Amino acid sequence: MKKLLASLTLGFGLLLGSVNAIAEEPSIAASAATAPAASAPASAASSEAIAPVAVASAVAAPTVAASTPAAAPLPVPNKGDTAWMMVSTLLVILMTIPGLALFYGGLVRTKNMLSVLMQVMVTFSLIVVLWCIYGYSLAFTEGNAFIGGFDRLFMRGIWDNVAGTFANAATFSKGVVIPEIVFAAFQATFAAITCTLIVGAFAERMKFSAVLIFMVLWFTFSYLPIAHMVWFWMGPDAYTVKDVVDAMNAKAGWVWQTGALDYAGGTVVHINAAVAGLVGAYMVGKRIGYGKESMAPHSLTLTMVGASLLWVGWFGFNAGSALEANGFAALAFINTFGATAAAVLAWCLGETLIRGKASMLGAASGCVAGLVAITPAAGNVGVGGALVIGFLSGFAGLWGVNGLKKLLGADDSLDVFGVHGVCGALGAILTGVFNSPSLGGPGYVADWVTATGITAADYSIVAQVWVQTKAVLTTIVWSGVVSLIAYKLVDLTIGLRVSEESEREGLDISSHGEAAYGH
Repeated sequence: MKKLLASLTLGFGLLLGSVNAIAEEPSIAASAATAPAASAPASAASSEAIAPVAVASAVAAPTVAASTPAAAPLPVPNKGDTAWMMVSTLLVILMTIPGLALFYGGLVRTKNMLSVLMQVMVTFSLIVVLWCIYGYSLAFTEGNAFIGGFDRLFMRGIWDNVAGTFANAATFSKGVVIPEIVFAAFQATFAAITCTLIVGAFAERMKFSAVLIFMVLWFTFSYLPIAHMVWFWMGPDAYTVKDVVDAMNAKAGWVWQTGALDYAGGTVVHINAAVAGLVGAYMVGKRIGYGKESMAPHSLTLTMVGASLLWVGWFGFNAGSALEANGFAALAFINTFGATAAAVLAWCLGETLIRGKASMLGAASGCVAGLVAITPAAGNVGVGGALVIGFLSGFAGLWGVNGLKKLLGADDSLDVFGVHGVCGALGAILTGVFNSPSLGGPGYVADWVTATGITAADYSIVAQVWVQTKAVLTTIVWSGVVSLIAYKLVDLTIGLRVSEESEREGLDISSHGEAAYGH
């Protein structure tokens, strides 16, 4: 740990030097980074009804400098949209600290409670700092189909401190923008919670220093490329005439170019983290006494509180991904509400059929399963489709943490893969089904020049399901390979696991020198 702290101190010293060097370079004027306005209020209104459908395809990239007609005023962020996005960002923070921390904390044994809280909170903080330094730039600036560039290193150019002006980011409606600094903060919470989800897979036995080093590697080489591949595109205002469509598409992320729909992170967040967690469970090994000693949750009360906070915060996660306070944000909101409730009922029903009674642990797990499954579909399906996805996810998650877990033979401590992997994949694939206009879905934008949506007659469920499946498989392979290499590098340098004595004593005392409870 002393070596880790020394390395971090040296690293931050170098980073501060880099900041000073970058500060000497001319910044990009914020006013030059705004999106061109819609030609008329009527056009903006009509595009709002269609354009947010593409939340299925990607999170809009910050708009780049563009030449606009002299008569066309630059778009100004709507205060309502800006306020909604700031509230959504706070809600996602609430999901993680304290929501996820308490959910995970209640599921471990008493002697490891604080270790899980520490891993969640410190990992969250670490990723937010890395996001501000280089993460945002690599995920959401133009580069190639797999990774972005360094235009926003240290958030450079995101605002002009001399002029007091701010760069804007595109949404999914032509001529509608939000401050890029708000978009960057919102996306920071996505990156941070994704990394903290992984903690549940190797809880109760991994070194604290090893956790942090792994997170740096995995965030850099798995989260950032996948976020760029799935969510980066040039924004609706870049599609001005048909002649530029191919060129604009070619600048987008690779998965986005295939037409995959991911509203808020089925692939980027849940499958990505779940695969990393499963690989970690194998690499770190099973807990001492696993399968022989009781490892029951020490506080289902805290787990229920955590699950409830996750549900509340998830409205910011999903509805906020519309990037505007509009009808599609409301659609994502109601779908998040209904799908989660359906999943709770399904999980409880499944437990009753199998064991004769429903449990609080099952209800809390069903809640998370429904939230995970509806994430890629939230604004991409109708209310009926959301209820079906939620109900099916309750049964799928129950199988994932029981039948599938036994088949895999891994000690995934808090069932990260069983819930986030299984239900994330289910939701991502079923998005291709229920996005269909013939099944009550909104479809997707077929022509960004005119912001025209696909018709029910032209929508192919089979084709879209295959596109969704390829996105799922891409994420599994990418995250799996990166995770394997990252864990191995950490193991070869400082080791992954605490000693047997430390594990038996509990990580609260052995790793942090304190206890969660005084009795």
